[in-house]
Amino acid sequence: MSSQSAQCTAALVRPRSLDQAADSESAAVGQEQEANLEESGREPEFPAPVPLPAYLQQTYWWAYLHPMAVRIFERQWLVNLILWGNFARLRDLALDELGASIQGDVLQVACVYGNFTERLAQRLSPTARLDVVDVAQVQLENLKSKLNDAPRIALHHQDSTHLSFPDASYDCVVLFFLLHEQPENVRAKTIAQALRVVKPGGKVVFVDYHRPSALNPFRYVMLPILTTLEPFALDLWRRDIADWLPDSVRGAAKIEKETFFGGLYQKVVIAV
Repeated sequence: MSSQSAQCTAALVRPRSLDQAADSESAAVGQEQEANLEESGREPEFPAPVPLPAYLQQTYWWAYLHPMAVRIFERQWLVNLILWGNFARLRDLALDELGASIQGDVLQVACVYGNFTERLAQRLSPTARLDVVDVAQVQLENLKSKLNDAPRIALHHQDSTHLSFPDASYDCVVLFFLLHEQPENVRAKTIAQALRVVKPGGKVVFVDYHRPSALNPFRYVMLPILTTLEPFALDLWRRDIADWLPDSVRGAAKIEKETFFGGLYQKVVIAV
C-alpha cells in the first residue's frame, strides 16, 4: 500500500464488534442462501460460510473487511496510485501469460480491486471457464457487482489454503498480489494448493511485490509503508517465491522470474 492509501485509512476506525459482525454476516448469508435454495432448487453461488482467518481480521480489516473498505479502495485511480502507476502494466503482464484468447479452465485465487477480473473475462474464449475464490464474502459480492452476471464465470467462497477443487482441475491458476498479504505458513499452503489444482502442462502465474534494487528510490519509500501496512510483504523482499514451493514440485517445475519497476514488482511463472 502507498502513503496515499494510508491517508484514506485514517478515516476508518475498526469497530469493536467487527469479528462478531463478520460472523453474524456469514451466518445471515448462509441462512439466506439456504432459504433461496429451498425456494429455487438451485445451488447457491457462494456455498457454506468460510471462517475468516485471524491474520486477515487483525492485519487487513481496514483494507478488505471494513464496511467502508470496498467503497474506498474500489477505485481504479486509487489502485493505480497504490502501485505507483503500474497497475495496467502489471495486470497485462499476468493476463498475457494466459493469452489473448484464453482457452480451457482458469482459476483466479482472491478477488482484486480494480478491473483485473473484468479484463480477464474479456479474454475468455467461448469455451473457456473462469472460477474465482476468496475467503471474504464482501469481496465476492463486490466482484459479482462488477461482472454483471458475465457468462462462464463462477465465484466461490473458499480459503486459498483449502481449495475444494479436485487435483489437476485447471489449465492456469493466477494469483495477483495475494502472497504479500499472507504469513509465511499460509503462503506456503496457498502455493501448494495452487500447484495441486493445476493440470500437468499447465502453469501458475504470480504477480507481487519484490525487493527493489538499492538504487531504486522507491525502496526507501516502500520500506516504512510495508512495515506499517503490509508486514507480511517484506517476506518477498527476503526470499524468492520458489522458496515456498513444496519439495515434491521444486525440482520438477520450470520456474521463470522477471522483475519490474526497478525490482519493486515481480512476475513468477511456474510450469508443471
